[in-house]
Amino acid sequence: MSALPTFADVQAAARRLDGVTIRTPLLENERVNRKLGGRLFLKAECLQRTGSFKLRGAYNFLASMSEADRAKGVVGWSSGNHAQGLAEAARLLGVKATIVMPADAPALKVANTRASGAEVVLYDRVKDSREEIG
Repeated sequence: MSALPTFADVQAAARRLDGVTIRTPLLENERVNRKLGGRLFLKAECLQRTGSFKLRGAYNFLASMSEADRAKGVVGWSSGNHAQGLAEAARLLGVKATIVMPADAPALKVANTRASGAEVVLYDRVKDSREEIG
């Protein structure tokens, strides 16, 4: 098990993501705040370039890898948001990516993953093991 990230780790990740990810806004709703008796902030990660926060983790991980390891390419599995984030992070860093996705994943997510340059391998959730395929 790896150690929990430190504040320095968070700062380093922020530096790696600077200029790569969109600085998404924090939103709040006055009516909701009154009902709660406090402030509730929503991070609008749906505005991120891949539509979710998953790009942040995928890019940070790939950017932290050695050049030798990145040259080997990456393999991941996901039915959508992580697939898109990993594919886009790999594209940005020039890394070959293979993503194992269930055959019943949303067609748009499969198309977006492919559009970022990843090879998509589809599998049957009932009959196949994504881990074995990967």
